[in-house]
Amino acid sequence: MSMKRSSSLFFFLLFFFFLSSHVSSQACLKTCGQIPIKYPLGTGSGCGDPRFTRYIKCDPDQQTLTLTTHTGCYPITSVDYAKQTIYVTDSSMSTCACTRPSQGFGLDWDAPFSFHDDTVFTLLDLTVLDGSLCDRQSSSICNFLYSNCRAISLINLQESTCCVYVPLDLGPSFEMDLQKLRCSSYSGFYNLGPAQESHPENWNYGIALKYKFNVFDEYPAVCGGCERSNGACGYNTQTSSFVCNCPGGINTTSDCFFLYNSGSIVLPWFSRAWMMYPLSWVVLDSDESSLKGF
Repeated sequence: MSMKRSSSLFFFLLFFFFLSSHVSSQACLKTCGQIPIKYPLGTGSGCGDPRFTRYIKCDPDQQTLTLTTHTGCYPITSVDYAKQTIYVTDSSMSTCACTRPSQGFGLDWDAPFSFHDDTVFTLLDLTVLDGSLCDRQSSSICNFLYSNCRAISLINLQESTCCVYVPLDLGPSFEMDLQKLRCSSYSGFYNLGPAQESHPENWNYGIALKYKFNVFDEYPAVCGGCERSNGACGYNTQTSSFVCNCPGGINTTSDCFFLYNSGSIVLPWFSRAWMMYPLSWVVLDSDESSLKGF
């Protein structure tokens, strides 16, 4: 190998490794703490579905995924993507372990969420009882809650002050407005199986929320290819059009398979965007000391 060719190859490799060290990491995270992140959820601006970005965020320092509504900020404990369900907790909610004053819970009217049918709410310490508010068919839940839950039984309330709501009873505002209902506290739980009904200490306390991908609730096919290629589905923050965020911080309009189908290098062009060039396109020619395409 001539000195001229060796020198050209050395500087080319030096330039390549310099660029590689400056390529940003994948902007859209695949996990937040222990929770996997998939479409339509995202970890920040440009990630996931733009309709969800306003409500769901990942705290990179605490590694916690949270849901924000007009009534507060709530930790997300888990996500069931197969059932399109998000599970959140409310620190002010009364449970079988502790009874405390609550702030209530509500969803924004334009949020892409609704209460899951499995979610049941109980109102505690109701000052003015309106019989029409109670779900009489679920009165057994109140019996178990007041008789078997020590934290609630200690407040010595009459059992008749407990009202049970299913989500449909909350009305179109999707609001658990305790001030309007004249209650001091509430409890919420989900996935209440028959075998667990009489054991409130084992109930899943929290709120289950369901979501839709879009009006027709169809999972975008292009997003499937993106996620299968180790990409994260996102959107262009200027146009809201779909982008696939690939490892290396590169955005495409389809998927990331090109990263594995051909050896590629990343070169900056005349903008801040990163451009992909297959490594097989370039070769060092010792005779002409230039780059030629195969």
